[in-house]
Amino acid sequence: MRIALFSLVLLVGGCVIQAPPREVIQPAPVAEEAAPPPAVVSVYEEPPLSEPAPIAVGWAPPPMLVEAPPPPPFPYAVWVGGYWVWQGNWVWAHGHWMAPPRAQYVWVHPYYEHRGGAVIFISGYWSAPGVGFVQPSPELVLAVEPAAVGVIPGPRPIGPEGCFVPAPPGSRRGIIVPAPVGTAPAVVTSAPPVVAVGMRVTTNVSNVHNTNIRNTNITNVTNVTNVTIVAPPAATANGRAFSSSVPAAPHLAAARPALVQARAPQPVSTRTVMPYVSAHAHPAAPPSQAHGAVAEAHPQPVLARESQPVHAGSMSGSVRPEARAQREERALPARPAQSAPAKAAAAGLARIPDAKAAPARTPAAAPARAPAAAPAASKTAVAKTAPAHPDNGKAHKADAKKDAQQAHP
Repeated sequence: MRIALFSLVLLVGGCVIQAPPREVIQPAPVAEEAAPPPAVVSVYEEPPLSEPAPIAVGWAPPPMLVEAPPPPPFPYAVWVGGYWVWQGNWVWAHGHWMAPPRAQYVWVHPYYEHRGGAVIFISGYWSAPGVGFVQPSPELVLAVEPAAVGVIPGPRPIGPEGCFVPAPPGSRRGIIVPAPVGTAPAVVTSAPPVVAVGMRVTTNVSNVHNTNIRNTNITNVTNVTNVTIVAPPAATANGRAFSSSVPAAPHLAAARPALVQARAPQPVSTRTVMPYVSAHAHPAAPPSQAHGAVAEAHPQPVLARESQPVHAGSMSGSVRPEARAQREERALPARPAQSAPAKAAAAGLARIPDAKAAPARTPAAAPARAPAAAPAASKTAVAKTAPAHPDNGKAHKADAKKDAQQAHP
């Protein structure tokens, strides 16, 4: 009875008894694991001695790697390498000190250009003195190079079109950093990583000379001491604006401390790799016609050498008929089995009378050669007659006198 009265009082007073709320346990958020970057292949590339032909690659190079250069081994050493190069895939050209291959040759940094969703790439090379870098023509259309077997293509370049350098270490794959022509890729190794477009590189002190010769732009960049890297807060990974002056020299820029230690691996082999040759290069036509012409003209010097003794003896009129008669007698038995070269030689002998007119054309030279030819002709005549008659009849006369003395002592 009391419980009923108590409940009635509570209802009249407006009090409502509610059950305690149930505790809902929400699952912890699972962090998405980023896909590990592909393994980096590091090689030693042999730089060519002239500007290579540009090629087109379907995706952007990866972010830069950190490679601190050692002290230079000699005063005139040049820091070569430390950038991405195409070898059927973007591989790392390991940096090393190198002497210029020839006197006054200068090192030209690699060239990257974003054009039509692809990357126009020219590898680093040695340039002769006074020869400027030639940018690819805007009208140039290149076919995209095929990737090596088993290579997974990366993202296309993300950023404005034009010349660029790869993004700083630790950046989002595909990001590119606009930069002037001739910028060393190592200048961005000390910059913070970027996750969006916005970082750019500008030159501070430079003398740029652009020359247009027959629709070909030749760019000479000189006196570049340092560059400035600028990035807004929305572009960097830490959300802070960035602005810094960096040395333009690649070994000085690479020696600066990096914010992200993405170390470049050592090459597995110390053997240098030759520059990549485009798969769309036109092979040179074989010079088949030139070889055929040389092969057909080859027997002519042999025939000329065979006919030289005939012309040499043409200075003496007494020797030429005998030499001709002897050649005709030797050629008679072999005439049925005469080959093509022999026919050609016979044809050359048939032209011998033409040589008789040569002394008539040069009368001044005939008297000078006659005294020298006469003794030779006489010696030849004696030599030819001596074996045929060795005793000349003298031996028979001596034997007749000896018999007469024995008969009449």
